[in-house]
Amino acid sequence: MLKRRTIWILALAGLLALGAGAVAMKKRQAAAPVQPPLTKAPPALEFLPGDITQVQPHELRQVLQLSGALRAVNQAQVKAKVAGEVREVLVREGEAVKAGQVLVKIDASEYQARLEQARGSLHAARAQLAIATKARENNRALVAKGFISQNAFDNAASQYDIAHANVESAQGALDVAQKALTDSVVRAPIAGVVASRSVQPGEKVSVDGRLLDLVDLRQLELEAAVPTTDILQIAPGQQAEVRLEGLPAALTGRIVRINPLTQAGSRSVMTFIQVDNPQGMLKAGMFGQALITLTSKPGVLSVPPGAIQDQAGSTVVYAIADGELRQQRVKVGMRGNDGKGEAVEILEGLAAGSLIVNSNLGKLPEGVKVRLAQGGQIAPSPPRAATTTVSATPAAR
Repeated sequence: MLKRRTIWILALAGLLALGAGAVAMKKRQAAAPVQPPLTKAPPALEFLPGDITQVQPHELRQVLQLSGALRAVNQAQVKAKVAGEVREVLVREGEAVKAGQVLVKIDASEYQARLEQARGSLHAARAQLAIATKARENNRALVAKGFISQNAFDNAASQYDIAHANVESAQGALDVAQKALTDSVVRAPIAGVVASRSVQPGEKVSVDGRLLDLVDLRQLELEAAVPTTDILQIAPGQQAEVRLEGLPAALTGRIVRINPLTQAGSRSVMTFIQVDNPQGMLKAGMFGQALITLTSKPGVLSVPPGAIQDQAGSTVVYAIADGELRQQRVKVGMRGNDGKGEAVEILEGLAAGSLIVNSNLGKLPEGVKVRLAQGGQIAPSPPRAATTTVSATPAAR
């Protein structure tokens, strides 16, 4: 009986202790300050400076883009006019020459001998002509006095005609020999630069044997093929902007000729765009592109084609206003080139100075905060030909 009473007393004491602990815990919780619930910061989109463009007015042009290689307007193949052994070649590749300058000398000893032979034949023919002339004049006087017959005079006159013809023939042979001797010295037909040299001293060449190639680089033409679908849009005299590999700036050219025939197999027409080259920087064979303006509109607000998206039947761009990304509906017009690359006219929806995302990054969340990576400044983008598309990613918190 005593043990049972002791157990009940101990149990009651334990319950009292638990109750006192609970009351103390509630008092401590009531005295502690209330902590607000944690909130998650909204994400932000981070762009590179090249992803953002400031919309500005430009001259928008519809252009026809052509490509081709440069060729010299004036060029010449220098060939041998006489056969013989080459004695001297006085120029090398890359050397500038003047019109009439001596380029090659061919052995002239045989042609000098032929000239002397022709000159001797001419002297003999002239002597025979002098004798025939005197005989004819003497016979003319004799036939007038009746001392000789008319037939004898006619024979003397015929001998004179033969001697005169022989003189003319000898003179022709002398001229031919003189020309052959002159042609043994080869001169430049045009001013230009030696592009190739096909012979060396000691080689024997035949008539029309190729010796040198000359190219006049002062005027060059871009030879470009134009599709027949576009040929009616261009005409001689139109200006073109020509960009060549290796040159930082564009050159101004103009269409000078259009071939009247299409090229077999390609159905295109060769067009020649002349480009001046006064300083000789350009070289024949350089590859380039030409932009021919078909129509133009000044003061046009334009954006890159990649900035425009079709969403839910609407044409939109992503604009940045008050540091937030917003979807802006726009109305577009003509397509062309605004001096930086391909562009689309904006008729409604944007104002000059607006900031937009200049490439198609897919559907982006509206209202999200926007900032530039690495603390960059938003500025007009560089020419779009050099722009690299970079995807926007949520910025690290």
